[in-house]
Amino acid sequence: MKTRRSDPVTMERARALRKEPTPAEIRLWSRLRRNQLNDTAFRRQHAIGPYIADFCALKARLVVEVDGSQHLEAAEYDARRTEYLQSRGYRVLRFWNSDVMNDLDAVLREIAAALAPP
Repeated sequence: MKTRRSDPVTMERARALRKEPTPAEIRLWSRLRRNQLNDTAFRRQHAIGPYIADFCALKARLVVEVDGSQHLEAAEYDARRTEYLQSRGYRVLRFWNSDVMNDLDAVLREIAAALAPP
């Protein structure tokens, strides 16, 4: 029997989040979707265990998070989340909404660098 990557409640929440992206998520997704960056397939609002990654490149084991101001007060939660994802073999990149909105090319360069072979 195949093991689920997440529980049904988290999976449903991920589906709901796909329907209400933030402006920064919309902007970044427009450049990640359809394998536009390094021919890498990304998923958005992808459930992994108890967490939902904003963007996930499964084959590259890369998670990209876009953080708003609410994350200023959630540093401990974000650290636990990052630790969990890393324990599952994912690398985690975090960007502020303002970075995505004001310098998308720099964000994309950093993601592309993380996708490049070592």
